[in-house]
Amino acid sequence: MDRDSRSEVGRVLTPATGRRDAIIAGMMSSPEAPIAAPATPARSQPASLSDLFFSFTFLALQGFGGVLAVVQRELVEKKHWMTRDEFVEDWAVAQILPGPNVINLALMIGDRHFGLRGAVAAVAGMLTFPLVLVLCLALVYTHYAALPQVAGALRGMGAVAAGLITATGLKLASALLKHPLGLPLCIALGAATFISIALLRWPLVWVLLVLGGLSCLLTYRKLGEARP
Repeated sequence: MDRDSRSEVGRVLTPATGRRDAIIAGMMSSPEAPIAAPATPARSQPASLSDLFFSFTFLALQGFGGVLAVVQRELVEKKHWMTRDEFVEDWAVAQILPGPNVINLALMIGDRHFGLRGAVAAVAGMLTFPLVLVLCLALVYTHYAALPQVAGALRGMGAVAAGLITATGLKLASALLKHPLGLPLCIALGAATFISIALLRWPLVWVLLVLGGLSCLLTYRKLGEARP
């Protein structure tokens, strides 16, 4: 039996070996074949203007005593319209602009996705139904404001609102790990801001101008040093 015949017999007797040889031959015949990269899931975003309107309406109706915690949970953790870092950056801008913080944030998010129409839809969602609810509650409050139970309930809601804001701040603190200034300096600036406003009772506008301007300048210089 010649060599070619023995080779054919070996492939018949050992089919697994034959399959292995075929796979190796295919790999050697096309060594430059590209390997498909795993597909990256699409970024979530509002489906329409009505989706934007009702989403912010739902956020506003949950925001008893402040909507910061609700906005962060809904937009970042549930809807995934923003990352945690993006939320921290946008909220910082909304914080220093004139007007209510969450309204400024709604304006930026709506404009980012649908332009002027999106900004109007987002702000309308934040204001329409809550305005009706507040007017109704104001009528009720005028009749029962003198009751001690009502005053105690309002003080209790203030404590809950403070707890929500504190919890959200602690949850977002992990974003500082990626900040160009580094975690120690970020903590120092945050502590200085807290002491200036909460303990020393300095005007908010001067604290923002001094400490906010200083942090922006330091971050700008740090980013400039990191560029090649």
